[in-house]
Amino acid sequence: MLRAAAVVRKPAVKAERVIDAVVLDHEGRHRRRLALKGEKGTEFLLDLEKAAVLNDGDALKLEDGSLVLVRAAPQSLLEIRAATPKRLMRIAWHIGNRHTPAEIGDDAVWIEDDHVLVEMVRGLGAEVVRVERPFQPERGAYEAAEAHAHHGHAHHDHDQHGDDHGHAGAHAHSHAHAEAHVHAHGESCGCGHDHHDHGHHGHDHHDHGHAHKHG
Repeated sequence: MLRAAAVVRKPAVKAERVIDAVVLDHEGRHRRRLALKGEKGTEFLLDLEKAAVLNDGDALKLEDGSLVLVRAAPQSLLEIRAATPKRLMRIAWHIGNRHTPAEIGDDAVWIEDDHVLVEMVRGLGAEVVRVERPFQPERGAYEAAEAHAHHGHAHHDHDQHGDDHGHAGAHAHSHAHAEAHVHAHGESCGCGHDHHDHGHHGHDHHDHGHAHKHG
């Protein structure tokens, strides 16, 4: 079976080298090792060094130099809209804090179905409807920068899932931090996450043993 050990990003894909295409949903486009079959019958093994996020229009490079185009499959998503851009930004910020993969548009945010998040965003004043469309969530900043610097090469993202766990678990890590990190940062460190004061660990020394009378 042919192997595909490299990812060619969309800007570097040469149409004349494309011999087939695979249609994959979001989970299928975040793998390291997976047996695949193209629409024209090409069977091959995706065998990357590390899990990579594949986007619509990218291609997988086979051992013989030919390419298999990647297309994003339509899937069931929640489309989130708000009355004002500021409100939508606020909602996106909260989604990002939940480490959920999210696709950010000019006037809408798309996420996978999650009844807990539906209740949360509706409580923030959002309108939510179910739609069928390809899902291309925001990628982590480091991951995106690396992909930009390595067009035409195997993409190495900062995957924490292990082999073939797709987007389960630490989803938004890359996924995402939902990169709704349009975070309206305040005085904190800037990541938008809740931080706990760790200063009480070992720093209350002044309260111990200083009530001694010296005499």
